[in-house]
Amino acid sequence: MLWIKNGVVVDPKNRINAEKMDLFVKDGKIVEESKVKKGDCKVIDASGKLVVAGGIDMHAHIAGGKINTGRVMRPEEMRVVRNIAGKFRATVGRVLLTAPAIGYEYAKMGYTMSFEAATPPITSPHTHEELDAIPIIDKGALPVFGNWHLVFKCIEEKNLEKLKSLIAWTIERSKGFGVKIVNPGGVEAWMYGGNVKGLDEQVPGFAVTPREIITWLMRANEELNLPHSIHLHCNNLGIPGNYQTTIESIKLANGLKNEKRQILHVTHVQFNSYAGNSWRDVASGAAEIAKIVNSMDNVTIDMGQAIFGHATAMTGDAPFQFTLHKLIGARWSNKDTEVETGAGIVPIGYLPSNPVHTLQWAIGLELGLLIESDKVVLTTDYPNGGPFTEYPYVMAMLMSKKMREGELKRVHQYVQKATTLPSIETEKTLYEVIHMTRSLPARVMGLDKKGHLGIGADADIAIYDLNPLTTDFSNEFDRVYKAFKVSEFTIKDGDVVAKKGELVKEVFGKTFWVDASKKVDVEAVIPDVKSYFDFYTVQFSNYGVDERWLKKSKRIEVI
Repeated sequence: MLWIKNGVVVDPKNRINAEKMDLFVKDGKIVEESKVKKGDCKVIDASGKLVVAGGIDMHAHIAGGKINTGRVMRPEEMRVVRNIAGKFRATVGRVLLTAPAIGYEYAKMGYTMSFEAATPPITSPHTHEELDAIPIIDKGALPVFGNWHLVFKCIEEKNLEKLKSLIAWTIERSKGFGVKIVNPGGVEAWMYGGNVKGLDEQVPGFAVTPREIITWLMRANEELNLPHSIHLHCNNLGIPGNYQTTIESIKLANGLKNEKRQILHVTHVQFNSYAGNSWRDVASGAAEIAKIVNSMDNVTIDMGQAIFGHATAMTGDAPFQFTLHKLIGARWSNKDTEVETGAGIVPIGYLPSNPVHTLQWAIGLELGLLIESDKVVLTTDYPNGGPFTEYPYVMAMLMSKKMREGELKRVHQYVQKATTLPSIETEKTLYEVIHMTRSLPARVMGLDKKGHLGIGADADIAIYDLNPLTTDFSNEFDRVYKAFKVSEFTIKDGDVVAKKGELVKEVFGKTFWVDASKKVDVEAVIPDVKSYFDFYTVQFSNYGVDERWLKKSKRIEVI
C-alpha cells in the first residue's frame, strides 16, 4: 500500500486543477482512503510537488522489424551506452534505443505506457518478442491494414461483414490493439514502382481507391466498436501541398459519431501539413488543418513534432522513404512484408540551420498551439521526428512564448515567412499539457483505467519537482523543462520504479490487445485468408501469436 501525501494534483479527466490532496494505492489501483490502513502504507511526501498520471505515448515505433533494421543501419547509435546500474541491464543507443533502454528512459521521464504504431500482422511474433523485452511500461501494437490484398478484396466485393471478420481475426491472431492505415493504396502501388497521389486514384491491380479504403475500414471499425478508432497515416506524406490531402481525408469522418471517442485519429500530422508546390516554396498548412480539426468533434490528431538533432525515418510508407532517400542522399532500406504492407528506413537528422527542417519543427508547434487541447496529442512519432526523451522540451515550448521566441532566434529565418509560429501568442496551460500527454491519449486509445488518478484507475503515477501554485510557466521554462525531463518518482502499478532519475526497481508492464472475435463470424473469412498462404513464407498454422506467449497479457474483449 502507498500513501502520497500533500501533492499538488493535476488530473484533467476528473477536472482537478492544481489541488492539494492525498492519493492512496492498494493492489496496483488508486483507492479511497477508507480502503487502506495508513499505518501499513509506505508514505511519499509530495508537498509542493506536481502529481499526475503516468504519461502515455500513443504513437511511437518501439518494437519490430523497422527499429531493428534501423539499429543495423546506424551502428554509430549503438556506441552510446546510456546506463549500467547494479542489477539493471545495459542500455544502448542515442535515439534508436535497445529494448531495455526504451522502458528505462520512459520510466525516468514519468511515462508508463507506449504503443508500437505499425506492425505487419505476419511479423507480430517479432514485435511481441521485443515488446516483452521492454521493461516497466505497458505496451500495445497496431497492426496495419491499408495495403493488404485481403482488405482490397473485401472492399471490391462490397462485403462489410467479411471485412469485419478479417479485422477481428487479424487483431486476435496478431494480439493487436486496433486498425492502423498507412498511405492507403500507396504502398501497394509502390510494389509497381509508383504511389497514389489522391484519394480517388485507383490502386494498381484492384478496383479500390484510398477514399474507399479509409471509409470502409472506418465503417468496419465502428460496427466492431473497437476501443480505438482507425489510426490514419495520410497519403502524400512529406510532399509539398499535402495539407490538402490531409484535410480531404479528415472530412471523411463527417456525419459519423461515437459517444465515447473520436471516429478518426490522424497521426504525426506535422509530416502531412505542407503547403506550396515544391521544396522551393514549401510552407506551413497547419493553420488550415487546425481550422478543420477544431470545427469537428469526432477527429483527433497527434503532432509528430520534429526535434533538432539525430532521428531516423522509419514508416510503413515505403514510397515516401525512397523519395526521402533520393532527396537527401542518405542510406535507405526497403522492406516489403509479404502481401500485407511495405516499409522503409532512412537515417536523418534535423538541423536548425536547414530551412525545411526548421519548417517541420515550427509546424509541429503550430499544430500543438492552434488546435484545441482536447483534440491534439503530443508526440514526436519516435524516432521519425526525434527522441521521445525530448517530450519535456515540447511541453515547455507549448507553455512559453518566451521560450519559443528564444528558439526562433537560433533557427533558419525561413520560418518567419513560411509559418505562423512567430505570431502565435497562445501559451498552453499546465492543465492542457497534462491532458495532451495523459488523459487525452488514454481516451483516444479507449483506455478508461489509464491517464487519470480517479478511484479505480491503474496506479501509474508521476511526481515532479514542480509546484504549479508557485511556478511561472511562461518565464521559468528552463526549470519546467528540467523538471519534466526527470521525475522525482515514477510509480507503475503501485511500485516505485524510478526516483530522481535513478531506476530503483525493474517490473514488467502488461501488453494490451483487443479480442473482437465474438462480434463476428471469424470462420467466414478463413477460406479467403488461407487462399493467400501460397504467397507467404509461413504456414497458416504458424501465423500470429498465442496469448500464452505474452509475458503479461491484458486482453480487452469487445462483445
